[in-house]
Amino acid sequence: MPDFEDFCYILQFMNQTKNIFLIGPMGAGKSTIGRQVASQLGLQFDDSDHEIQRRTGVDIPTIFDFEGEEGFRKRERAVIDELTQRTGIVLATGGGSVLDPDNRRNLSGRGVVVYLYCSPEQQYERTLRDRNRPLLQSKDPLGTLQSLMQERDPLYRETADMIIVSEKRSAASVAGEIVNKIRSE
Repeated sequence: MPDFEDFCYILQFMNQTKNIFLIGPMGAGKSTIGRQVASQLGLQFDDSDHEIQRRTGVDIPTIFDFEGEEGFRKRERAVIDELTQRTGIVLATGGGSVLDPDNRRNLSGRGVVVYLYCSPEQQYERTLRDRNRPLLQSKDPLGTLQSLMQERDPLYRETADMIIVSEKRSAASVAGEIVNKIRSE
């Protein structure tokens, strides 16, 4: 629970910035770190992928099976548009959310965007056993991660207000760095 000084800071933060949006590749720690940042700042945490699953009642691989990536991205665009219109949230987005120009515009225009950078090799280690990643269900998941990073890294960088490396770091350390940078700005 925030103390009085933190409470005053939170009110000031909400009046100025409103939101923090986390972008980056799968396995960078957006959800875990986002929960910690939200807790430290007394903000609400949301996750666009979890919200899509909640609304559809099925997991993301099932959406990919029935609607393909295009159908999933359409749902993702609508959810991100809605969630970014809220105030006082920390939002973890899906790794491919930056592919859509509307998402990039909404994220950039409605809050502080933090790119959690993590190498494809680290992503591979973190996602190796995760079957909820439809794009990694291939014969060469590391190669897929490398290709995705090559395509998406410029978009993450273009959209981000700050870049934080989550490579080989604890979630608490990364969350602390984000909170300190937000407070110092």
